[in-house]
Amino acid sequence: MKAALKQEWFLGERIGGGGFGVVYEAWSAAGEPAAVKLVPKRPGAEREMLFTDLVGVRNVVPVIDSGEHQGQWALAMPRAEKSLRDLIEDNGRLPLDEAVTVLSDIAETLADLDSRVIHRDIKPENVLLLNGRWCLADFGMARDADATTARNTHKFAGTFAYMAPERWKNQRATSASDIYSLGILAHELLEGAPPFTGPTENDFYEQHLHGPTPSLTTAPALLAALITECLYRAPQSRPVPGNALARLRRIPVASLTGGLASLAQVNRGAVASQAETERQASQRATEAERRDDLFEAAGTAFAFIADEFLTALTTAASRATVSGDGRGGWAVRLNDATLSLSSSVRVPAESLRTGSAPPSFDVIASATVILEVPANRHGYLGRSHALWYADARVEGRYQWFETAFMSTPLRDTWESALAPFALDAQYEAGMAISPTVAEHQVAWPFLPLVLGDLDEFIGRWANWFAQAADARLGHPSHMPERDPHGSWRH
Repeated sequence: MKAALKQEWFLGERIGGGGFGVVYEAWSAAGEPAAVKLVPKRPGAEREMLFTDLVGVRNVVPVIDSGEHQGQWALAMPRAEKSLRDLIEDNGRLPLDEAVTVLSDIAETLADLDSRVIHRDIKPENVLLLNGRWCLADFGMARDADATTARNTHKFAGTFAYMAPERWKNQRATSASDIYSLGILAHELLEGAPPFTGPTENDFYEQHLHGPTPSLTTAPALLAALITECLYRAPQSRPVPGNALARLRRIPVASLTGGLASLAQVNRGAVASQAETERQASQRATEAERRDDLFEAAGTAFAFIADEFLTALTTAASRATVSGDGRGGWAVRLNDATLSLSSSVRVPAESLRTGSAPPSFDVIASATVILEVPANRHGYLGRSHALWYADARVEGRYQWFETAFMSTPLRDTWESALAPFALDAQYEAGMAISPTVAEHQVAWPFLPLVLGDLDEFIGRWANWFAQAADARLGHPSHMPERDPHGSWRH
């Protein structure tokens, strides 16, 4: 338990806030100006108290007194001259030499903190001018570098404009995360604004993970290359703090000339190319993660559909025999008819693509429902429908849909042994749902399968199954049986 503050402090007006607390102007009993931060004792708030004595770390706003005050944690610090945010708002973009000075001071701090502490909230508000040096303040979201990320480390807390891609993906922050924030800060100092401006949380997510490589119009080639490397999507590709500091110290205020200028410009291009490669890799990785999550959701929903479907059939037909495929699919046989539901399988991205244009919609998983009967004198063997987990009606809104296909009537083969029939979510199906006249057409509307409201779907297939088991199921009298027009988006 922390003791009370060692000194008596008189609080004035509120002058800011950060992390989890509020900062007030203050004076000691001897009239020494200071700033006092009061932090409510919420879970995780005590973390800031762990970083009150960063011995040997340059350019950190020191804590000159700490303890408890009226049920809150309290930290007293020297009163800074201004924040970096104040400087930016007063001046806009900074001259090159001034920007490099600010960045070098912060890089010194990060180099000293490397392998010890991750700050996790580097932004202009937390960089203060104290005794002629730009110092890092507000360790309310910091953690030890080797600490396991726990709930009270606030892994997804932070300021959206400065958060590294790995933190948007809810992954563990490292010193590379602070270097990314330094790169954002550098862009803001030199260009007058951070590279990603939202405004919404979703916008920031897309920009940090998938946005184009930020352009730098005012930085010399060596500095532009360093900033671009700091903003690499892959944490392991970013420079370590010591390397960033050493390179900042070598940035010439005057421009390079001759062969060195040419070489620096070529290097800048190579760095930008690598940044674009990593942006694309990040986009692919994020898309893969998104599809993994959707496939898991599809499997969960499919299991409910399959169980409810099977339970209803076996309750109504106690004499039916049931077999499973071990992967969630099953088959029910009654007399000479068999109704089966396949297990769901993953569908590759853009599997419906038929040309340069994107497919009509996205399919994540698919399955097939098939009703088989002995061949009659016309060779009719039954019917099958496709089940697709897709955003067939509203972009980005995924659910299971039922549909089916037929051969184009003008072709000689339009009376298939199965009518209608399922198609895999691949090229042929993509052609069928495109405006192009193709070998196949949609023969059944895209009907959503709503969990908890499957009565129509189950009842319809139960009726066809009954007809099949009684040798009364025949080829549909007309195709398509239901008008599919407008049931999916183009």
